[in-house]
Amino acid sequence: MSDSSSEHIESTLPHRLVAFGVIALGLAAAWQSTLIPQVLYTTVGPSVFAWFVAGFLLVLGALLLVAAFRGGWAADQEGTLSEWGSLGWVTLGLVLNVVLIEWIGFILSSTLLFACVARGFGSRKFLRDAAIGFGLALISYVGFDRILGYKIGSGLIEKLL
Repeated sequence: MSDSSSEHIESTLPHRLVAFGVIALGLAAAWQSTLIPQVLYTTVGPSVFAWFVAGFLLVLGALLLVAAFRGGWAADQEGTLSEWGSLGWVTLGLVLNVVLIEWIGFILSSTLLFACVARGFGSRKFLRDAAIGFGLALISYVGFDRILGYKIGSGLIEKLL
């Protein structure tokens, strides 16, 4: 084995380990999904979301593994976090969501979360991102509240619906 190929394997080893970890989480989620009791009175049972998460983790792990074998996915190979501003925006969104969900409700707090995370990922169009976040939060709220009958928060917008 040449020095460059052994260096490549060593440099992508953390990436491969993360990929295998995500695959292991997906397998664990799939296993746990089999343990959820099935109910006979609905077409969409309680295990549907668990199977969705398990499938998502398995696909994500496989994609990460492919990326690791192609040389890794990290933009910063030194292993340091160079985007403190991005992390700050995502953290701000999460904190705002936790703090405000009781006061302004699920839809508006999720809208703020989406807009802050989009800003953290580099978007500069706050109003567009807030509109997209509002739409996704509204669909999520209606899906959980009206279709599944699960209350996920009551706030300003939710009281109008």
